[in-house]
Amino acid sequence: MTPAAALPPFQRLVTEHAGAVTGFLRGMVGVDDAEDCAQETFIAALRAYDGFDGRHPRAWLLAIARRKALDLRRAGARRPEPVGGVESLPAPELADRLDPGIWGEVAGLPEKQRAALLLRYGLDLRYREIGSVLGCSEAAARRSAHEGITKLRAERAEEVA
Repeated sequence: MTPAAALPPFQRLVTEHAGAVTGFLRGMVGVDDAEDCAQETFIAALRAYDGFDGRHPRAWLLAIARRKALDLRRAGARRPEPVGGVESLPAPELADRLDPGIWGEVAGLPEKQRAALLLRYGLDLRYREIGSVLGCSEAAARRSAHEGITKLRAERAEEVA
């Protein structure tokens, strides 16, 4: 097997971040559409690679992935369904951080809140990076995550009452 350092730069980028991108997309568009969306993400990244400055590669790829997920939804794709279980996610960093009991609830959040929570608590990105992925400020990214958590807590409180 070829060591990662011996791979061409774009292939190394894909190899290092494919799990995170696919895991993020599973949370955004569902298991059935995630692989196709990931392929579209990497095709778009390859086309834009010459203009990439090399800073924050994961955030750059996740921003492209988010746009591809939005494109899929705009094209009339069905609404994302909750993932049956976190164990089906390919990215270990997501599977380790997401509670299977709350996954369906996160999948039901509005797109920006769902993305902010996946990026923050699933992939452990900083709010600055989340803002870059979502195309907003650091403060707006923090607010989206906060609103998502607030909505989840309110839904859980209603269930208890």
